[in-house]
Amino acid sequence: MPDTRGNVEVETLLKVVLGLLALLLALELVEVVVGGVLAVLGPLRPLITVAAVVLLVLWLLDRV
Repeated sequence: MPDTRGNVEVETLLKVVLGLLALLLALELVEVVVGGVLAVLGPLRPLITVAAVVLLVLWLLDRV
């Protein structure tokens, strides 16, 4: 049976890992920013959530 393993260079794997780590860091930063904004807006959080859901549904239905 022939060896069918992929031939991926180490540099390519390192670039993929670095890209995934950069994505994780970006998501952490977005979480901090959004969390800070929502903490300031406190009581308006349910209204903002409903507005975001409505905008998403309208966008998916091609109405926006």
